[in-house]
Amino acid sequence: MITSFKKIIVKKRTPQKILLLIAIFILSCMQTTYAEKINNIRYLDSGKVLPPGFPLAEAVRVDNMLYVSGMVGFVPGTKGLAPGGIKAETKQTMINIKTILEAHNYSLDNLIRCRVMLADIAEWGTFNEAYQTFFSDHYPARAAFGVSGLALGARVEVECAAAK
Repeated sequence: MITSFKKIIVKKRTPQKILLLIAIFILSCMQTTYAEKINNIRYLDSGKVLPPGFPLAEAVRVDNMLYVSGMVGFVPGTKGLAPGGIKAETKQTMINIKTILEAHNYSLDNLIRCRVMLADIAEWGTFNEAYQTFFSDHYPARAAFGVSGLALGARVEVECAAAK
């Protein structure tokens, strides 16, 4: 195909033909870039947090970004929640997130965004008391929502994005 384009361009170089060749070159570069991005997606599971058989990736890495699935305060490897209500569940949720981040060479300092879902928005203050103990220098951007229910009857679920 390139040979036929060379013949066209060599015979008579018109601005239209040169633009066509440039457009083809740009399109081929775009396809390569898209293919490279597809190759940079990794579906990760450290085996340290999620119980066996959960139908989700613990985290997904795309280039330098790590997207951590929504985590609840279950004791690692089980479907049992940490006993003690919202404060204990928040602590365990954040420990689970920290474990996932560290398993994939990230840390809590790399977090740039968290999305928080609370079974009862009235527990927002108690959630914050436990949540803030996991950060020292800065907090990631965050949104919190009251929801009508969470997996496994959890009081809190947190999903995060981290960048290096």
